[in-house]
Order: sequence, then structure tokens, then C-alpha cells
Amino acid sequence: QVQLVESGGGLVQAGGSLRLSCAASGSIFSINAMGWYRQAPGKQRELVAHITRGGSTNYADSVKGRFTISRDNAKNTVYLQMNSLKPEDTAVYYCNAALVRVGEYGLKDYWGQGTQVTVSS
Repeated sequence: QVQLVESGGGLVQAGGSLRLSCAASGSIFSINAMGWYRQAPGKQRELVAHITRGGSTNYADSVKGRFTISRDNAKNTVYLQMNSLKPEDTAVYYCNAALVRVGEYGLKDYWGQGTQVTVSS
């Protein structure tokens, strides 16, 4: 069994900052890419930021220069530092990991339960 547990969401004023964390645990052999997605009410889930095991990153245009993704491979944890938050960043943020489970072959996608981020104007 594999679990991804997110933390760090909440309510913040525009211009403020939040840091999200996502820890993966369970029968994990290795984790490849990790990422953060978000889904606002009435909208499709979208990629926010993505990081490879080696540390290469990419970001949605809407968050470039404001958000920073990082990871700690020893802790199977990915972070999202969000600065200069805007009301349009309000959404449920989901953690994603592409990983191989112990005793299995091939990458599979796993998702966290989501954490609410609300930015007030």
C-alpha cells in the first residue's frame, strides 16, 4: 500500500505565502517524478509544477517566478513554496508521484487526497 499525504494548505491574503508538503510512504521501491496539480471549482485539474528525481523542474506559466517545487529523495517528500499568492491560485492542490512499488514492475501514478488553498483579495 502507498500513501501520499499533503499538508500546509490554508487561508492566506493576496500577496502572502504558503508551503505545501507531500510525503509518500508505504511499500515504495523508487519514486520517479513528483508533481503538484490543482483544481479550482468548475475547472479541470491542471499541472502546477513537476520535478524529476534528478531535480529538473517545469512550471505552469501562471506560477513561474512565484512558486518553487523541490524534493527530498531521502524522505520521499515533495514541497511547493508558493509566494505572491493571488486569488486565482485558490484551488484544491493535489500531490502526484510516479513510482515503482516493492515487488512490482513499471511506474504507476499515485495521488494525495488534496489540500485546500484559499487566497483572499
